[in-house]
Amino acid sequence: MSFTKTTEQDSNYNHLEKMTVVELLNNINNEDKSVPIAVEKAIPEIELLVNQIVKKLNLGGRLFYMGAGTSGRLGIVDASECPPTFGVSHDLVVGLIAGGDSAIRKAVEFAEDSTSQGWEDLQHYNINQNDVVIGIAASGTTPYVISALDACNKNNIITGCITCNANSPLSNVAKYPVEVIVGPEFVTGSSRMKAGTAQKLVLNMISTATMIQLGHIKGNKMVDMQLSNNKLVDRGTKMIVAELNISKDDAEKLLTKYGSVRLAIKNYNNGNE
Repeated sequence: MSFTKTTEQDSNYNHLEKMTVVELLNNINNEDKSVPIAVEKAIPEIELLVNQIVKKLNLGGRLFYMGAGTSGRLGIVDASECPPTFGVSHDLVVGLIAGGDSAIRKAVEFAEDSTSQGWEDLQHYNINQNDVVIGIAASGTTPYVISALDACNKNNIITGCITCNANSPLSNVAKYPVEVIVGPEFVTGSSRMKAGTAQKLVLNMISTATMIQLGHIKGNKMVDMQLSNNKLVDRGTKMIVAELNISKDDAEKLLTKYGSVRLAIKNYNNGNE
């Protein structure tokens, strides 16, 4: 099966240093417009992966994201947003990056080239057959990710991936590959740009669709969100006012008492208030 890294091909633009600021911005924006279209083409693949994730999480499993560099950081960002947004445990969606937590801020040289560290990192979490592991790599060639997914396959653990090259080694090892082919970057090889945007969009879709399927949204509201700041407390109060048609003061009292929009609404409707 042929494999060409379109993410490494020459940019469609040249002499970038001669462009004005507005030319640079418009050209970058024009390239970015193509990303959602590329993601749309991958929706059937994303659907298959999400269905597997929902199935396993309903059995008590967890979701792991693994990547290096930008890809790893994007996975960590998505994982870290799940608890405050959906009120789930920090252990339900876990982001791992080659080189460990220090690599979140600063690149760790050659960390992505390890063919053993990825599986070792997963073993720290007692990875098991109820879990799902998604490898994230724009290139589709990152050894840290590929080797970890290969080990998961050998241990009957569901594997998926998000990559931006067709027929990559990563796609071939993942049981549920998602390929979003965005083409050459504006700056040749800078996959933090369109490829990174594509990965972020897919991660948003995966985690949001999964959490809705698991019941963490009511209507279109984040009723399980963590009330970790004044903005979210105010949002929660407004949700309760709209749902129960009560005063803001009463809604605030309910929210303070139960500490959760869902529980406040549930107890009120059950006649406990």
